[in-house]
Amino acid sequence: MDATATTTDTEDLLNPLTHLDEVQLLDTTLRDGEQMPGVSLTPADKLTLARELDAAGIHVIEAGSACTSEGEREGIRRVAREGLDATVTSFARGVRSDIDRALDCDVDGVNLVVPASDKHVETKVGSTREEVVERTVDLVEYANDHGLWVEVLGEDGSRADLDYLERLLGAGLDAGADRICYCDTVGAADPERTAEVVTRLAALGPTSLHTHDDLGFGMANVHAGLTAGADTVHGTVNGVGERAGNVALEEVAIALSRSYDIDTVELERLYRLCRVVSETTGVAIPPNKAVAGANAFAHESGIHTDGTLKDGTMYEPYPPETVGRERRLVLGKHAGRAGVAAALAEHDLDVDDDELREVVSRVKDLGDRGKRVTDADLLAITEDVQDRERDRYVELVDLSTSSGGNLPTSSVRLRVGDEERVASGTGAGPVDAGLEAVRAALADDGDGVSFELDSYHVDAITGGTDAVVTVEVDLSRGDRSVSVSSSDADITRASVVAMVDALDRLLSAAAGEEGVEPDAVTPADD
Repeated sequence: MDATATTTDTEDLLNPLTHLDEVQLLDTTLRDGEQMPGVSLTPADKLTLARELDAAGIHVIEAGSACTSEGEREGIRRVAREGLDATVTSFARGVRSDIDRALDCDVDGVNLVVPASDKHVETKVGSTREEVVERTVDLVEYANDHGLWVEVLGEDGSRADLDYLERLLGAGLDAGADRICYCDTVGAADPERTAEVVTRLAALGPTSLHTHDDLGFGMANVHAGLTAGADTVHGTVNGVGERAGNVALEEVAIALSRSYDIDTVELERLYRLCRVVSETTGVAIPPNKAVAGANAFAHESGIHTDGTLKDGTMYEPYPPETVGRERRLVLGKHAGRAGVAAALAEHDLDVDDDELREVVSRVKDLGDRGKRVTDADLLAITEDVQDRERDRYVELVDLSTSSGGNLPTSSVRLRVGDEERVASGTGAGPVDAGLEAVRAALADDGDGVSFELDSYHVDAITGGTDAVVTVEVDLSRGDRSVSVSSSDADITRASVVAMVDALDRLLSAAAGEEGVEPDAVTPADD
């Protein structure tokens, strides 16, 4: 037996992607992601997201569908004319007018989508296989003649007759297409089918993967397709998209890096990218989401927390800093002494053994009652255990809101140190307006307190139209962060109270670090 061949075979089994020198990522958040119900991106939104995608190193950005509307074309133009490093493309159906509209947007290329399954060929477009092949060849040649990069996608390819799909996409390559794409348009394929189809397509030329997650196989099908010879993956940030969504690009990137040592994008920018996409689309990131979820690097269990404090790799597959995150210790009924002690240390609080034992007991008691233990809860518990009184630096005295008309407005009266301040603000809604009013009230000589609202979560804790809601916020200022919750029948009041309480904690902490009384701290220190 050839020893060299045996070694090579073993390496291929251990790492089935050794044949890949590089995997490129094509982001379709601005096109396929925007087709998610409830998501609508303005031209400014598209440009904001495109800049973030480009900064992260995404190779191809599908900026939208030029055939949709003039507003959509304006968004694509802004992205195409921004001078990004990424290749910028437009989605195009199998008609010349779509290519003409894409050309009008100054894109680098088109993602030409043609029907592949008989369901699409016969029922959707009322054509025949031969007509679709002829039309595809004509469109590829037309796009090439106009200097466009071309990718041909066989729509519903995972359910197409494989011999026909091979002939269709092969004709596209022969006509001058730069690459072809395996499309599991409705997320109906399993990894075995994906491997079977992609093996045939990759033998024709450069092949991309476009997978959806309707069966939960989105990532598995990416792995199967790359193993079978594909070299590019389509996806969206946070997996946004129609139905169950597309495969999440940030998950593809981290999985390829950690499992197969394949670099794709700037990993440390992934969390920021996910946050920007969530804020811009309005689609919240599930807490248990890989890479970007609030719980991805959060630890509550006493055993897990103790192990993590001793060795960060104990209960994490990779350091949170890899994707631009930080580890969080969360307190609740599973918390142990090590976790509570570490959380207290983050707030520069010293406790003796007896005090720590009592704080842990009270934290567990809150957790047993189904309550999330926020930083403010922990600090209040510790103050009570140590019989300390804390003078507030910032306190909400009064709040009024108006959401009538087109511009929601809020006014606040705060006690800041020894003085009262009154300010108003406007925003996208009353809560946003309330936050802006707080910012304005804390301004000093034209400067304001620098802080970030890292997360905002609302839970209704009673039923009916008069439901009491609990608002939980995470605010950060510099390298400090704090979590606070507040409950009220008025969501705006609960939100503003939580934000003010969080700022009070952050500003008081800043005063303590500087060794001065809180009322001597200038809010504009940042």
